[in-house]
Amino acid sequence: MATDTRVAGIPARSAVLSTTDPLTPIWHPSPNFGARRDGRKPSLIVLHYTAMDSASAALERLCDPGPEVSAHYLIGSEGTLWQLVREADRAWHAGAGEWHGQTDINSRSIGIELDNRGDHPFAEPQMQRLEQLLRELMQRWTIAPDGVIGHSDMAPGRKADPGPRFDWQRLEQQGLAAPRGTAIQTDIDFRTLAQSRGYSATVDDETLLKTTRLRYRPWANGPLHPDDFKALGTTRNPT
Repeated sequence: MATDTRVAGIPARSAVLSTTDPLTPIWHPSPNFGARRDGRKPSLIVLHYTAMDSASAALERLCDPGPEVSAHYLIGSEGTLWQLVREADRAWHAGAGEWHGQTDINSRSIGIELDNRGDHPFAEPQMQRLEQLLRELMQRWTIAPDGVIGHSDMAPGRKADPGPRFDWQRLEQQGLAAPRGTAIQTDIDFRTLAQSRGYSATVDDETLLKTTRLRYRPWANGPLHPDDFKALGTTRNPT
């Protein structure tokens, strides 16, 4: 049974770990959080990489009141799971951006940081723990696969994590992220198609293409290609 482990400087409402989480994360409270605005509940899960050399360095930064950044969870490369902010609270992980025309992503989401510099593959134990956590969060908050996004998706041009080495297709195959399309359609404007997928932030065409490719075609180069249309989930072939 969990005890009331109050931590100096941390409001009481976010100083006690939920006892309902079967993954039993290590409770490592961050002071960088607030209340979700307008009574919002999580409808998104945003994935990040830490871009730091170790999980311990990331923990220190995410719990430092100076930078004013945090996340709900951090997963180490060996699969260790830490919880820094209660799911009911608003962690400061997403920053400026939007998804499907909605802003204040922090109030709408749960943030998960992955211990990874961004220049190497994600470790198998880490991915397995992430998949377990996603299943629990999606069930607990009734979040659909298309509600699992990358930081780069909602902040195009500003953020690149979880980056080109993250295995989105692995999550898609398990129903833990929105599947990519199966048919090519070029009789619709690419921006309109991207917006239908959620990419609603105002950016130039080049940035939009780079952002969607980070998610669906990370090693693609060159100008817009029919496969870019296909990746965004078209359902019929052009006539």
